[in-house]
Amino acid sequence: MSTTISLKNINKLAIPALISGVSEPILSLTDAAIVGNISINATEALAAVGIVTTFMSMLIWVLGQTRSAVSSIVSQYVGANKLEKIKNLPSQAIFIITSLSILIIISTYPITKHIFKLYNATDLILDYSVIYYKIRVLGFPFTLFTIAVFGAFRGLQNTYYPMIIAIIGAASNIVLDIILVYGIEGYIDPMHIEGAAYASVLAQILMAGCSAFFLLKKTTIPLKPSFPFNPEIKRFLLMILNLFIRTIALNVTLYFASAYATSYGPEYIAAYTIAINLWFLGAFIVDGYASAGNILSGKLFGAKDYSNLLQLSNKLIKYGVIIGIILGLLGAIFYYPIGRIFTKEHEVLNAFYAIFWIVLIMQPLCTLAFIFDGIFKGLGKMKYLRNVLLFSTFFVFIPILFWLDHLDLKLKGIFIAITFWIIARGIPLIIKFRQQFLPLAQNN
Repeated sequence: MSTTISLKNINKLAIPALISGVSEPILSLTDAAIVGNISINATEALAAVGIVTTFMSMLIWVLGQTRSAVSSIVSQYVGANKLEKIKNLPSQAIFIITSLSILIIISTYPITKHIFKLYNATDLILDYSVIYYKIRVLGFPFTLFTIAVFGAFRGLQNTYYPMIIAIIGAASNIVLDIILVYGIEGYIDPMHIEGAAYASVLAQILMAGCSAFFLLKKTTIPLKPSFPFNPEIKRFLLMILNLFIRTIALNVTLYFASAYATSYGPEYIAAYTIAINLWFLGAFIVDGYASAGNILSGKLFGAKDYSNLLQLSNKLIKYGVIIGIILGLLGAIFYYPIGRIFTKEHEVLNAFYAIFWIVLIMQPLCTLAFIFDGIFKGLGKMKYLRNVLLFSTFFVFIPILFWLDHLDLKLKGIFIAITFWIIARGIPLIIKFRQQFLPLAQNN
């Protein structure tokens, strides 16, 4: 595609990436919405989905960083017009990451109950969490396979096929959720929370199959790994290592938020589940433009086109703020109907409505942080991303959370702490980017 940094060219990448990016949160939101409306123990089931979703998100974000690393390397070689040199890298990355995912399943399966006890889950919530996780984790290798393939497509400046795959996966999950959770009278018995887990696994398997089909049919990149390893595998693994550490720090934030919400009682963790999944949805919507930043910054950096790289960042800042404001306004307009989609329990709704406004206010701040995350991933500067997140988690989020919990702000304290965490993530990235590339752009 053209290197002209126009809204049209950004949207060619961003809008399909936006649609494909919401597939994972839609899987979780669909499970939450369907499970939250079952007739038996809905609050406990919804709480369990929230706890497991938090843990699964941690696993996916830690190992799913393959997408960013593959995309960064491939896009830089596309920009330098040297793609042939790394054609075997994506298949090797897929082999490594799916092997790790199988090891994680084997290692977590026997200790599932102990894992969710760490999230303060007890009694029926703990039982439901174990049931839901032991089924849903079986789709983990298929999810990581799909994410890695998406990284290859993004590096090739193509977000169209990931969008098609994501639509297929999300649509199938919704249909399967309704059928398996509620059942079909005379044909399929209601499976409740187990049905939601099976629906997610089947949707993930379908997406992996579609990913393999489109990669083989629409690109020249092979799926069968060949050896010896590509010389760039060392840089790939170093990127992954930095992103692993970064994502673990990110999930320390999510762990403390989820554990504190659970400790406040079932209605609070249920309300937190709704709010954090809507926050995830907003994050993945913005991820479309973060992905455009990732894809284009890698290509422009590979081509050493620093003027257009700076122009890209300026336009994405403007578009990001606009998107964040729109998301906040839409949430405000549909403030009360949104809550009722997920539950009819008055105590849960009251807890949710008390903090949803904070989620909405932070949306413009989130867009800036996430967009510059994407740009730095495209540049391959994972070490700096790692350091920023370590600082924002351990020196900003956790101290503020402890203080606000001491003040007994409960869920409000959690989301206020998340807001400051987002600010501490975004501002250093913007400053660092402009310090490095403004002089280079002026000399370009």
